[in-house]
Amino acid sequence: MENFNRLNDLYFKKLLGDKKRKNLTLSFLNGILNKDDENCFTDITFLDKDNEPLTLDGKLSKLDIRADLNDGTQVDIEVQVCPFKLMAERSLYYWSKMYSEQLEKGAEYKKLKKAIAINLLAFDYLEDEQDWHNIYNLLNVKSHKKLTDHIEIHFLELPKFTLKDMRKIRTSEAWIAYFSGKYSKEELEEIAMTTPAIKEAVEFEDTFLQDKIERRAYEQREKAIRDYYSYMSAFKEEGLQQGLQEGIQQGLYQQAIQTAKNMLKDKVDIKLISKYTNLSIEEINKIKVE
Repeated sequence: MENFNRLNDLYFKKLLGDKKRKNLTLSFLNGILNKDDENCFTDITFLDKDNEPLTLDGKLSKLDIRADLNDGTQVDIEVQVCPFKLMAERSLYYWSKMYSEQLEKGAEYKKLKKAIAINLLAFDYLEDEQDWHNIYNLLNVKSHKKLTDHIEIHFLELPKFTLKDMRKIRTSEAWIAYFSGKYSKEELEEIAMTTPAIKEAVEFEDTFLQDKIERRAYEQREKAIRDYYSYMSAFKEEGLQQGLQEGIQQGLYQQAIQTAKNMLKDKVDIKLISKYTNLSIEEINKIKVE
């Protein structure tokens, strides 16, 4: 399918949020978190989020995959397709919930495990950063020493990604190349030669699109996103027009006041001032008192 959106929330969750394909999720996570064969994550348990209430934002732009990894590490993967200025605050908020929910009442702090938030963004967010992958920890502002390794927040900005050498591709780059939509099926097949998980992802994508029910649900979600952008554009345009009109009216009002002041100085009759400025007698008398 041409222009298939792999960040569509329904598709993304089918691909990486299903225990039947947890090997793909582990491949994605180990790649993004730069794990080698010796310290890689070997298992993952998904936490069901389907029962959470849906909001407009949830339906259009957000998908959380919450999971526990085999060493107790907590991970949250969020996909964001609509530009959102407060992404850092939002990610920190969800990270804090993920971290605090580990402890039951009366439990000891030593039971807390590392929590990792991964934000996969379809837009440029970090204006001062050139790299597509940026990681944030809790550091001393002077020595830059890490206070704890329990907090880790990743931002993956797809528009900034460019594959430099397909022959030396890393697993993280292979996955970002896949989700970016910048590369053809032929190029993805070449990437899959070094990253088998991508081959499995492409095969699943074909199966997904051949399912009439799944494809229909995908298309409906894409339409919802297009409608959202259309509504936002219309509201923005309407707001600009309204602001312009208010600005013009405000400017004319200030000009009328200044004209009234000048005419009062020349001792022009108040009724005549009102006629030429469209100001009320009360307004002109107020200006005269001031």
